[in-house]
Amino acid sequence: MSTNDPIKVGVLFSREGVTSRIENTMLAGTLFAIREINDAGGIHGRELVPVYYDPQSNPQQFRSLATRLVQDDKVNVIFGCYMSSTRKAVLPVVERWNRLLFCPTMYEGFEFSNNIIYTGGAPNQNSALLADYMSTRFGARVYLIGSDYIFPYESNRIMSDFVHHRQGGAKVGERYVHLDAKESAFTPIMKDIKAKQPDFIFSTMVGKTTRMLYQAYADAGFDPKKMPIASLCTSEEEVSEMGIRLAEGHYTAGTYFQSIDTPRNRDCVALFRKLFGNEVQPNMSWESSYYQVHVFADAFREAGSDEHDILLPHILGREFDAPQGRIRILPHNHHARLYPRIGRVNSEGQFTILAETPGGVDADPYLVSHSFDDWSTRLRVNASEEESK
Repeated sequence: MSTNDPIKVGVLFSREGVTSRIENTMLAGTLFAIREINDAGGIHGRELVPVYYDPQSNPQQFRSLATRLVQDDKVNVIFGCYMSSTRKAVLPVVERWNRLLFCPTMYEGFEFSNNIIYTGGAPNQNSALLADYMSTRFGARVYLIGSDYIFPYESNRIMSDFVHHRQGGAKVGERYVHLDAKESAFTPIMKDIKAKQPDFIFSTMVGKTTRMLYQAYADAGFDPKKMPIASLCTSEEEVSEMGIRLAEGHYTAGTYFQSIDTPRNRDCVALFRKLFGNEVQPNMSWESSYYQVHVFADAFREAGSDEHDILLPHILGREFDAPQGRIRILPHNHHARLYPRIGRVNSEGQFTILAETPGGVDADPYLVSHSFDDWSTRLRVNASEEESK
């Protein structure tokens, strides 16, 4: 291969299917980063070229298309996956062929592969802090509701463990809904919630059913000031889809919110709007999809190759000034040092950041330390949170 040839990378995010809306933002974040890199002269003058396929939110399609990228398109690096079921479908492909997958979604943890870089949040960077924040302010009786696949099951188990550390902590209910469920699936769940009166609802709903949950909650007459929904995956894009009326007052734990008031984030969002318009709402999955491409590009510049064994040592330990803050890829577990935050949807459809860690928090995907004392003490409450009490 000539040193002037384009550098091909695989891209697997869904434009169709149950999680297409959020995955379209991840695709936009990926293409935005590629555009920035190419506009700045590429990688040592070589253009970065995405080879894109639409897996349509289907794990089997993700596996098949990952295989196609590796065998037919000869790519060494893939950016992709939102649901854990799709990541686990791609995992054996990249391991078999010794390729590298950059996965940008926060997830349930308890995984390591020498062929994956995990750039989304791990449980200690979201679930632990959210459990502490919500149980301290509303109470520790939680109702768990999620989509019917691995991420919600595991995340709900972790949340249940955390609330049981609190006095009076209890899991009062746990329900799962199919990814292609109808509105009527939420009616008996709302009746059960009304009967059990939890202190807060923990949602791990993804895709199109997210709006259905918040609609059913509003139709049931529940009040977010008394019994809010707290989520790991309700972002600005889902808020845009469901509308402010349904979303306002509810909480999300994330490492990035569009409302982060720093020059780096403001400039990044402004440039994205200029290049891509206003259809996509920047969110935590968009941001990690964006910064991971830059991590790859910076590592390639040093390595001179995207072959796994040559490239990987230049990725591990690498830092990058992402919109959320200066992240670092951790050498010992392939996850990242990120900046956990708690946000509440405001009347403008954005997140008011109520609490955040003063510095980065290293991912602990296996929850080696399973205590609030290790993480919650790092959570700094902002003035906006104090004023809202």
